[in-house]
Amino acid sequence: MPSTVIKFYRYEETARILTVTFTSGQEYQYLDVPPELVTRFRAAFSKGRFFAAYIRDVFKYRKIHG
Repeated sequence: MPSTVIKFYRYEETARILTVTFTSGQEYQYLDVPPELVTRFRAAFSKGRFFAAYIRDVFKYRKIHG
């Protein structure tokens, strides 16, 4: 199901960086995200809800665009 919040995401497993592009155009990198969590994120029915519950306020991040 397409997300109304998240437009795109990619994961760099060796660096453990999850890059999330939001529908607003803002883009953030979330640091030290374990691959097991990204696997769960990919499988989540609602990417936005999963992101809010398990990633947004849990991992350090940096804004890279928007």
